[in-house]
Amino acid sequence: MKMIQSFSVDHRLIVPGIFVSRVDKVGIGTVTTYDIRIKRPNIEPVIDVAAMHSLEHLIATFMRNDPDWKDEVIYWGPMGCLTGFYLILKGNRAPREIYDLVLRAFKSVKEAVEVPGTAPENCGNYLMHNLAMAKWFAEGFEKYLETNRDNPAIFEYPKTKRLVTEGGQVFYDS
Repeated sequence: MKMIQSFSVDHRLIVPGIFVSRVDKVGIGTVTTYDIRIKRPNIEPVIDVAAMHSLEHLIATFMRNDPDWKDEVIYWGPMGCLTGFYLILKGNRAPREIYDLVLRAFKSVKEAVEVPGTAPENCGNYLMHNLAMAKWFAEGFEKYLETNRDNPAIFEYPKTKRLVTEGGQVFYDS
């Protein structure tokens, strides 16, 4: 089987940031999947599961109600590795073009007094939420984004060069 694109990025080099994961042509036009990475994979502790769940509810609600972006948002959800989220938007914008949306979304978490959609009829695991920890993780990422606004590393996946022999054999790190 061919390796999917997100597995081909060297996760040892990813820093927190906003990255284009993939761009697809679909029936509605072009859609872009963004990697909103909050933690360094395999280095930093991951986001607490209950906080991740709360951030999913809070930020999805924010984005789907934002007057400028609500019609562009297709999906906001957690990565299985608990180091960030995927955001799928209509169109194809550079990560810098969605920086303000992402920053405002994470800033909005500090204003929350409750997590939306946490009744048993609205959520498949309604007891697994932690608003206080969601606020803590959101504030940390908000500060990181503001501090690194002009750092190109938070907008481009890291590139690694692989040694390729004249015969076409590719060498990977062991």
